[in-house]
Amino acid sequence: MKVVIAGGTGFVGKALVHDLLKKQHEVYVLTRNANKPSHNPNLHYVEWLKENAKPEDVIQRADAFINLAGVSLNSGRWTEERKQAIVQSRVSSTREIIRIMDSLERKPSAYINASAVGYYGTSEHDTFTETSPSVGDDFLAETVKMWEKEASKAKDLGIRTVFTRFGVILGKEGGALSMIALPYRFFAGGTVGSGNQWLSWVHIKDVVGIIQFAIENQDVQGPVNVTAPTPIQMKEFGQTVGAVLHRPHWLPAPSFGLKLMLGEMSMIILEGQRVIPEKMMQHNYHFTYTKLENALQDLL
Repeated sequence: MKVVIAGGTGFVGKALVHDLLKKQHEVYVLTRNANKPSHNPNLHYVEWLKENAKPEDVIQRADAFINLAGVSLNSGRWTEERKQAIVQSRVSSTREIIRIMDSLERKPSAYINASAVGYYGTSEHDTFTETSPSVGDDFLAETVKMWEKEASKAKDLGIRTVFTRFGVILGKEGGALSMIALPYRFFAGGTVGSGNQWLSWVHIKDVVGIIQFAIENQDVQGPVNVTAPTPIQMKEFGQTVGAVLHRPHWLPAPSFGLKLMLGEMSMIILEGQRVIPEKMMQHNYHFTYTKLENALQDLL
């Protein structure tokens, strides 16, 4: 299989590229720096988003496109400038991928576009599946809506389109886990905020697995929640981190302190949503990690 990935050098991208290469697929990573050395004959770096760059000349006859590109939500305090960069990076990269796919003589059979469970908005009481409407009007929800609207143009090209709505991804090489676990390592861990907010978590191995499952299964399309089927409230999440690390769970992190330190970005930690991956469960996807304790034991 020939797979094109934008954002292939990020947290999720690196894990996905590694797994695809291990399975002998041919991978083309769209990047602004195509001079990176490749130590695998099946891995190719292709220049894009630069003047005179024409990636479409190199990636003809691709089977699937995956878009993971965009400024990280965790890359710093959400100033107006950074919020604009977060939105613009997602919209512009998606727009360019649509242009590239449109220019190809043979269109890919699948387009997988990263998204986020932030689409649904936040709630301590509601449960969200792929059929749930958005109840959010916050920055993250509005960003996801704009992103998916741009990505949905792939459907007009006759390409099967999937919006992988990521939950909180747990991994060793990035994501939120190291930040959450750090206070526990110094014996200073405790409940974050009220502790009642839901955390819809997912192990990085299942993120990679679900993306590949979506590529390979022709009847998977539209929104797909990329979360474990067992969301958990933040207090219990923290207690589990403490238990796995053999550290106490005792020193609370109050909401006002996090808001003071992180500003609007604190909503990622202080607010949440209970999201169920109903579509993957209906398609009998086999989750590697359904229990948080097992996932944390693997990662911590």
